[in-house]
Amino acid sequence: MDISIAIPLFNEAESLPELTAWIERVMQEHQLSYEVIYVDDGSTDDSWLVIQALRAKNDRIKGIKFQRNYGKSAGLYEAFRAASGQVVITMDADLQDSPEEIPELRRLILEEGYDLVSGWKKKRYDNTFTKNIPSKFFNAVTRSMSGIKLHDFNCGLKAYRLQVVKGIEVYGEMHRYIPVLAKWAGFRKIGEKVVEHRARKYGVSKFGWNRFVNGFLDLLSISFVGKFSKRPMHFFGLWGSLCFLIGFGMAVYLLASKFMDASFSITNRPAFYLSLTSVVLGMQLFLAGYLGELIARNSSTRNQYLLESKLGL
Repeated sequence: MDISIAIPLFNEAESLPELTAWIERVMQEHQLSYEVIYVDDGSTDDSWLVIQALRAKNDRIKGIKFQRNYGKSAGLYEAFRAASGQVVITMDADLQDSPEEIPELRRLILEEGYDLVSGWKKKRYDNTFTKNIPSKFFNAVTRSMSGIKLHDFNCGLKAYRLQVVKGIEVYGEMHRYIPVLAKWAGFRKIGEKVVEHRARKYGVSKFGWNRFVNGFLDLLSISFVGKFSKRPMHFFGLWGSLCFLIGFGMAVYLLASKFMDASFSITNRPAFYLSLTSVVLGMQLFLAGYLGELIARNSSTRNQYLLESKLGL
């Protein structure tokens, strides 16, 4: 199969028939074999009934239904598991992403050799103050922390080589960091393409301010896990050792001062409590690293990257 199109959705019943017809027309024009995987993320409208009706008319339509709302990441994860196309395209169901972009995205993957191509909605139709400005700031922070030079990490329109979606796990709210997940999984050739952004035709935006707080916390999590999941002692052990040495050095200084001056009171000094806190904190961090190493060493996936490398040969 040439293309799998993964579309997670929540309350988009009005847009689905038009989107499906548009995708079908583009695929027929370019003579591409395809499947459309709709993931209904616990919609409260008639989205699932519409998907069933579309499936009855076109066997290329596949549907997955969640009993409740789990979020976009869960929807993409299930769609990736079901995908079988040579190239996997993700897009939103609200008609703001244009299916006309799909053939060129596929070409970039197959002919230019990219592992992942992310869309860049250079011209947007969103409210500037509530979405554009925060998004630009958020993308700048992500670029700086991840080292990936993309302008729009959260663009729903992306293209992937099939091996990429099978080699990463999208969870929590990590859908906006799929390029980062792909990079940590060893897929280094990540590109970008300017894509058309269309005004919303049906429904309402699912945007919320909480996504910026959650997104920043997720970025810290993924940065940490990507670097230290296989070697937690390198992080906790380093900082634990530094804290312990600082506390121990302060304790030695206080004891030396006591020996030099018998009237010197150790417990009345702020340095005594700082020293004690540093020593305890250092030991706790070191212990956390030690426990992390035990978990990592006994994990059934500790050598997964070796298996994947061998399979890649």
